[in-house]
Amino acid sequence: MSKRTGFYPPLTVDTTAKRVVSHAGAVLLVTTAGKVGLDRALSAALAPWRKQWAVLDPGKILLDLAVSVAIGGDCLADISALRSEPAVFGRVASDPTVSRLVDSLAATPQAALAAINQARAAVRQRVWKMAGKDAPDFGIDRDRPLIIDLDATLITSHSEKELAAPTYKRGFGFHPLGSWVDHGPDGTGEPLSMMLRPGRAGSNTAADHIAVTKDALRQLPFNRRGGRIGRRVLVRADSGGGTHEYLKWLAGQGLSYSVGFGLTQDIVDKINLIPDQGWTPAYDGDGKVRDGAWVTELTGLLDLATWPPGMRVIVRAERPHPGAQLRFTDSGGNRLTAFVTNTTGGQLADLELRHRHRARCEDRIRNAKDTGLRNLPLTAFAQNQIWVAVVQLATELTAWLQMLALTGTGARRWEPKRLRLQLFSVAATIARRSRRVWLRLSGHAPHQHLFATGLTRLHALKQAT
Repeated sequence: MSKRTGFYPPLTVDTTAKRVVSHAGAVLLVTTAGKVGLDRALSAALAPWRKQWAVLDPGKILLDLAVSVAIGGDCLADISALRSEPAVFGRVASDPTVSRLVDSLAATPQAALAAINQARAAVRQRVWKMAGKDAPDFGIDRDRPLIIDLDATLITSHSEKELAAPTYKRGFGFHPLGSWVDHGPDGTGEPLSMMLRPGRAGSNTAADHIAVTKDALRQLPFNRRGGRIGRRVLVRADSGGGTHEYLKWLAGQGLSYSVGFGLTQDIVDKINLIPDQGWTPAYDGDGKVRDGAWVTELTGLLDLATWPPGMRVIVRAERPHPGAQLRFTDSGGNRLTAFVTNTTGGQLADLELRHRHRARCEDRIRNAKDTGLRNLPLTAFAQNQIWVAVVQLATELTAWLQMLALTGTGARRWEPKRLRLQLFSVAATIARRSRRVWLRLSGHAPHQHLFATGLTRLHALKQAT
């Protein structure tokens, strides 16, 4: 008798099983898409691109592509993960069919993107209505606005693609600018708009910031053409948005803003004039007093005649972390940062903490890069614009699933990597009994109760029409 060695039990592999399903957890995504009407909205929006004798709907193909990206795909060919599981995903297009659709949409990119964005806006309105008090726009007002974060990121291109160019960080690729709705500390966020730009695009280009913000506002359910949103929406951005033109545009739209502000030596000299009693303690991320950090308002010491009326300048001074390099604008051994806002009243520490929570936008960018944005897989610029639209669909479909089915659980804040590992990649078997198709998960799956709870909540929602 031979003695078994090694850490793991020996297995004999059999590849003839017929009823085993991989990525069974992705049924949460497709159920969400059906409940909120994303499938029908995309079908209607992309009807002009459907060939007369086409078997598969362009909306189905694009949605399948988004689902494949949501479960970890990063190129068109990764839709094969869905094609191999027809019991869960139905009939899925072949790789050539997917490529032809992307080429067709890329032939008229502005029209195609407008159609996709119109469908996204209509579905977002349904989702937020279904979510009720868990929706980002529930109970918003001037004092508790809906927050839209703007930020840019760099995407490295490892081959020569159309309009790929050197970046300001000495890389090579693209420099997209996007916007996201902040779901707050108990949630994640969802994308509203994204502009794919060449790598040489500037960080503080006001025209791009305005265009991305306009597209973001069109995605809001409570925005009506010709109406004014007002101070119910707060736009946050880093110092790249701190330009005269962009801030004047935000003020002209009646929006609230909290935007990073660059410091010059003249401004630092004014800061040095503020006495110690003019500073108040700053807060940490939990809203508690942070040792070694202070805030003050500099508005009255600056000539702001060329800036929008009502703009306030707030400065934070903080002892730098060990090993941090001081900049020429730092003073007295403290790291200085500033932002501007048109919010009236309020404690300085509260306003400064609200602005620093803009760091959650970095999480949104990281999640988008983990959902297909890290590498633009196509050659033509217009094709990659369509890919960015697919990334947005995949990211917000995941966010809508969390909002509608996972609220009140720890999974409401899970990032894509953990969702895939714990939920989407779970295996199951298909069984047919009593004229019904059953998806049977393993009884010892780590989060099978979470899967069941989420699916029950989705089935309880009223079907979107």
